[in-house]
Amino acid sequence: MEYGQWFSISKSTKLVAKEFTRASLKMLSKKASCDSHGQDSSYFLGWQEYEKNPYDPVQNPNGIIQMGLAENQLSFDLVESWLASNPDALELKRNGGSVFRELALFQDYHGFPAFKNELVEFMAEMRGNRVKFDPNKLVLTAGSTSANETLMFCLAEPGEAFLLPTPYYPGFDRDLKWRTGVEIVPIQCTSENGFQITAPALEEAYQRAQEFNLKVKGVLVTNPSNPLGTTMTTLELNHLIDFALAKEIHIISDEIYSGTVFNSPSFVSIVEAVTERNLEDTELWNRVHIVYSLSKDLGLPGFRVGMIYSNNQTVVSAATKMSSFGLVSSQTQYMLSHMLKDKKFTANYLKENQKRLRKRRQMFVCGLKGAGIRCLKSNAGLFCWVDMRHLLKSNTFEAEKELWMKVVCEFGLNISPGSSCHCSEPGWFRMCYANMSEDTLEVAMQRIKALVEPTMVHQSVVSKSTWLQTKWVFQLASYDRESDR
Repeated sequence: MEYGQWFSISKSTKLVAKEFTRASLKMLSKKASCDSHGQDSSYFLGWQEYEKNPYDPVQNPNGIIQMGLAENQLSFDLVESWLASNPDALELKRNGGSVFRELALFQDYHGFPAFKNELVEFMAEMRGNRVKFDPNKLVLTAGSTSANETLMFCLAEPGEAFLLPTPYYPGFDRDLKWRTGVEIVPIQCTSENGFQITAPALEEAYQRAQEFNLKVKGVLVTNPSNPLGTTMTTLELNHLIDFALAKEIHIISDEIYSGTVFNSPSFVSIVEAVTERNLEDTELWNRVHIVYSLSKDLGLPGFRVGMIYSNNQTVVSAATKMSSFGLVSSQTQYMLSHMLKDKKFTANYLKENQKRLRKRRQMFVCGLKGAGIRCLKSNAGLFCWVDMRHLLKSNTFEAEKELWMKVVCEFGLNISPGSSCHCSEPGWFRMCYANMSEDTLEVAMQRIKALVEPTMVHQSVVSKSTWLQTKWVFQLASYDRESDR
């Protein structure tokens, strides 16, 4: 077959395939056929490239190091030690006898009372027992992703809005919007004050929502912040409370990093802040909701344990019914209820884990400093908010994209660009440091140093031509700052 004939047939085949795809999409729902999941965000694109070529010190030393995953692997040995000393919990036994049949049967979606009791005590312990939590106000969900989405379903109608301070976790564009139809309006925070929330910024975001005819139903914050790694100040919390009182709206405080605080100032929960102002008998008390999980503090994201805590019994009732779409398994509840019941273990774990996080952050920040790179001062979380503005060719998001592509493609580091977190200033990046060994972090630091000092030659720096995929180049070419916003 001649080339011209082959090209003609190939072109015809592609056209037929394209028409077939269009016809197929017409048979699906708008939710299935539209591209509103946010998967085209640079946050997810970096993950896709990492999954094609993951770093391994032995099998693939030139692979990509995952620095875009906020995962806590520093204290697995503590959990493993407890499991080894408490085999009944893992083997599903009680006093030596099997409880398999009991756990294998259908479970009510309210969750095990014993597990919920231990959870609220664990939450109080992390807050220095300055506040108490009622297990009857707790709803179990399959991770915090499900918890946040469930609250959106409970608190807002499609087309209504929640305000979120920037920068914020890129996954919120999926978690809060994709299936609920809720809109996100950014509260623009800047590096001038360490990206702290101000009263004018809250009001400006509210007015912007009004201009677009969006009814604001509440504010959602992460405290400690993802991606900043900072705890909210008392002033910020009071700004938030005053704003919610004035606008008669909800507050959602995502506190999944509350047990990772390793330096002062200490963590203050939204419930504690409201209580200190004696607002328990006001309407605001019923409009305050907490999201929590064991994914970050205990390093158990695969166990899918999340929860909603709310003083609003209508919200608790509705969320409990919705939780039937994403339950926490019976064996997971059984095992973790025994673990959390061991107060000696939980106290030691929290103390030791925070110590290890502090040490790891110091190691990372020291390495960055050696490469001439600074980061925002932080006291919590599993990551640093890294300032690489001086490495941009220009003060634009296009230059940020170019630098990000260079870091991922040429230096084998998957980091999250600030634009994917809706940061208003180009040149900031989130880098995770708790999801790898010290040796791997050392390799990552060597690659960062090589990025800053181009004359350095290191074996870990990968040639762009070795593994850059054509398909991914096409995806990146279509990457646009606005599409991430």
